[in-house]
Amino acid sequence: MTTQTRSPLFSAKFLLPFSLLWAVLVGLSGFPVSQLSEYISYSLLGVLGAIFASSTGAGGGVIFIPMFNHLSFSEIQSIATSFAIQCFGMTAGALTWYHHYHKEKRDLVLWQGFKRIIAVTSIAAIAGIWSIYGANVSSPASLHQSFGWFSLVLGLFIMTTVYLLKPKRESSKLQYFDYLAIIAIGYFGGAITAWLSVGVGEVLAIYLILRRFDVTMSVAAAVIVSAFTVWSAIWQHTLISFSVYWQVVIFAGPGAVIGGILAKSLVTYLSARKLKLFFAFWLIAIGLTETL
Repeated sequence: MTTQTRSPLFSAKFLLPFSLLWAVLVGLSGFPVSQLSEYISYSLLGVLGAIFASSTGAGGGVIFIPMFNHLSFSEIQSIATSFAIQCFGMTAGALTWYHHYHKEKRDLVLWQGFKRIIAVTSIAAIAGIWSIYGANVSSPASLHQSFGWFSLVLGLFIMTTVYLLKPKRESSKLQYFDYLAIIAIGYFGGAITAWLSVGVGEVLAIYLILRRFDVTMSVAAAVIVSAFTVWSAIWQHTLISFSVYWQVVIFAGPGAVIGGILAKSLVTYLSARKLKLFFAFWLIAIGLTETL
């Protein structure tokens, strides 16, 4: 039995200075002590969002957007703040997954398309997201409606495939149509992400899993693509629209780093079937909540 290597982020050399800097940042932010208890709960939100995001390939917005709707954030505030938090969590998740690939999976046949999937999908996603920003294309529906229907349809689709598709041998080689598919997924997923702060990671993970690629590789690729995508988008919300709700990000963002580091351990212990069912149930629940 081989011993799994830990991410360098999962060590005292990183976590101690990180926690100290976080405490200093909170201290310098000028938050009244009376408000700290109110905002500290956002740290838990960040942890949970990043664990979910980095263990399924979905963006953390699947957790954040419903919560921000509940808190009566404006649509642009919800999207911008979700992107900002994901820059923390998805980056930690991406670094953790890449370290896992580099140390344990680099020579495996089932992971031979890992880098190509990430490169092609990320470029397409960045093109898609900035097509929306550049042309100032509005979402076809409200955030509340779009997010609800997107989650519901995606969850039902995953649930259907779990019970209808029969197990087969895992795929290892990318075909020509796979490249066409991931380019389309990247571009249109990037557009959806611009409107919802989620999209490209979910669709990519689902496609790769349905194509019988290794489920861990599918999740890892989706997380890293999502990280590139949110970093490409955050400049729209910090340099152009200035819509980020920083009081939330200062707590939820560092919490998301912790969640992103922990997420790989969850995937390691879940089977592909359990992972897909967990993902599907959550999406259906969110979809029903948002659309009813």
